[in-house]
Amino acid sequence: MSKEPENSLEQRSAERRARAIVHRASSHADADDWDLEFWQQQTPEERLSALVVLRRDAEIIAAGRLRSKVEEP
Repeated sequence: MSKEPENSLEQRSAERRARAIVHRASSHADADDWDLEFWQQQTPEERLSALVVLRRDAEIIAAGRLRSKVEEP
């Protein structure tokens, strides 16, 4: 019987869902207010970390788009 790796996709997904902070907005204004309050509650380090992750994701997406354009006939 094989043991699943401790860091399986399912496990990581469950852990991420458990950490997620969510809000169902009733309007765009409500979403804006909640978003502002959420980010104001984060420490500067947490905000910077989120920015780094977003930038890294954007760079990966941009690189993928460039590769797909090069591969097109």
